[in-house]
Amino acid sequence: MANAQVEEKNGFFQYREVFIEGDDFGEEYLEDLAKSLTLINQDSLLRVRILNDLGYYYHTRNLNKALQIINQGLEEATELNNRYWQGRLQVSQGAILLRMEELDLAELVLENAITKIPEKESWLLYTNLGYVFERRGNLGEAFDYASKTLKIGEKYQDKKAIAMAYSDMSNIFWKQGKFDTGLDYGLKSIKFFEERGLDDLDYDFTLHVVGNNLVALNRLDEAQKYFEKSIQIGEKYGFYNNLSDSYIALSDLNAQKGNFEYSLSSGLKALKYAELLENGFMIMRSYLSLGRASNAAGNFPEAVDFLKNSIQAATPSFGDKYFLSLVYLELSKALEGNKQFDKALEATRTYDQLRQEVFTAETNNQISNLETEMELSQKENTIKLQEAQLARNRILQVSIMILSGLLLGFLFVLYRIFLRKKKYSHLLEKKNLEKEFLLKEIHHRVKNNLETISSLLALQTSKIKNKEFQEIMEETQNRVHSMGMIHKRLYQGENMKSIEMKGFFESLGNYSIDTFDVPNKVKFYTEMEPLELDVDWAIPIGLIVNELISNSIKYAFPDNRQGKISVKLIEKESRLLLQVADNGIGMPENPTIHGTGFGSELIRLLTRQLDGKMTLFNQAGTKVSFEFLMQKAA
Repeated sequence: MANAQVEEKNGFFQYREVFIEGDDFGEEYLEDLAKSLTLINQDSLLRVRILNDLGYYYHTRNLNKALQIINQGLEEATELNNRYWQGRLQVSQGAILLRMEELDLAELVLENAITKIPEKESWLLYTNLGYVFERRGNLGEAFDYASKTLKIGEKYQDKKAIAMAYSDMSNIFWKQGKFDTGLDYGLKSIKFFEERGLDDLDYDFTLHVVGNNLVALNRLDEAQKYFEKSIQIGEKYGFYNNLSDSYIALSDLNAQKGNFEYSLSSGLKALKYAELLENGFMIMRSYLSLGRASNAAGNFPEAVDFLKNSIQAATPSFGDKYFLSLVYLELSKALEGNKQFDKALEATRTYDQLRQEVFTAETNNQISNLETEMELSQKENTIKLQEAQLARNRILQVSIMILSGLLLGFLFVLYRIFLRKKKYSHLLEKKNLEKEFLLKEIHHRVKNNLETISSLLALQTSKIKNKEFQEIMEETQNRVHSMGMIHKRLYQGENMKSIEMKGFFESLGNYSIDTFDVPNKVKFYTEMEPLELDVDWAIPIGLIVNELISNSIKYAFPDNRQGKISVKLIEKESRLLLQVADNGIGMPENPTIHGTGFGSELIRLLTRQLDGKMTLFNQAGTKVSFEFLMQKAA
């Protein structure tokens, strides 16, 4: 079952999601995936996940079979009372229904799924709603949904969602006749798809969209390369829908080049895949391409037959007036070539009427306004980033100027404290409680001093040539910065005795990712609710988490492997439960000790100090759990 990405290990099934975690399989992957379902229990969520993927990707080959699989998945998700998977399956169901020309039913199903899907994953739902309105000829609403997809993608840094939004915008601009803009958006989409490194269905279609814009700009040789690459991916995975699309495009391209025989054969291949798919929309467009080829070759009687078949395939309820208008335009040419001028004029009038219904002034204004709003938002974000960078530069300059003064001041304070302690030790013992209170009042000074030390360490580290010693200095700097963050939060917060740990972990994780320069490689998550913790607990726990995050970044993701690190801290029945996990390569049975081993020893000492217990799990990455009893302070 390796091709289907389903494997059984120790009695448990592991599933690498299709075109999410890999694409290393051939055209038979759906058949293999279907076989794996017979091995998985009926009441398993894994089975529902596989049914969703199987049905969604089967719609590229057989719409009726795809709908049957999705309906079966919906039944099983309903039996499991799993609202999330009901929503996911409804999105797939809507995608299939709209390709079966059931536009109203598709819209109803998709609207019903909106409340069941979390915002982060709702982009595919909005994408398919956009397709519904595009097929109806309402390009303004279609562009609006593409804009929603883009906002979600940018908010959650989802490259697939961003790529899909740009792809849909490229297609809409192509339909509007704005080919330069369409090409720009299409190439943006290609860039984001290729950063993911997966040749999936939507990347395949985007290659076709870019090719369409290039054809319209008369860059035929460039366009042909995109169509041929799209066909190569489609044939590898059995994407009949995209194969029909690209062969239609090749038919039109070769008709423009004067290669009429190749144009006709490409149109017939498009029709073959459309009929295998049983997709009336693609069948209609395939006949349209054959009519164009025949018109270009001067074979007008044959063109009339093909174009009449196209109109017949469209059916009276056909929603896409854009492509229907193109059929009547070609039919007008064919009838004129046959000297049937009255019928040609009638076809031209129908073409004009359909175009007016699609390309209204209101639609053009809506798209222009949305495009302007989107560009303005992107420019504002760029300005904010530039302003933040300038502010950081100013702070850095000021810090360098006052660094020497702060260091001398800090050393002077330490020296005075030492002298006073030696001379007045008996008085200090009597005033211990008062000093503890005063220490709370100078948290801001400690924070500043620790930041100064961290900066000094950074400057000193940059002068060190020995790599091993340099790493030790960097680790020391990170530990100092971690403690400094605690004091910063004490100084800024309303409560001088406790720390809100969720925000602290987020700041610590983002700082570590920036320090190791891996923002595009490692993502950090805090899977917890806000939690206030006394400073005596916060500092050692912060140091433990800092060590584990640093270890994960350095060792869990070799060879530019991407992954995520998560931290969770909860209080339950006078106990603190801490968990730090990553989805990296895990630890070998006999791990090699890296560096001095001080970090591991520090974790053990801090755990013992808090009277805690540490547990290591090494499956699908590394997870370290701690349990601390709250009755015993650090």
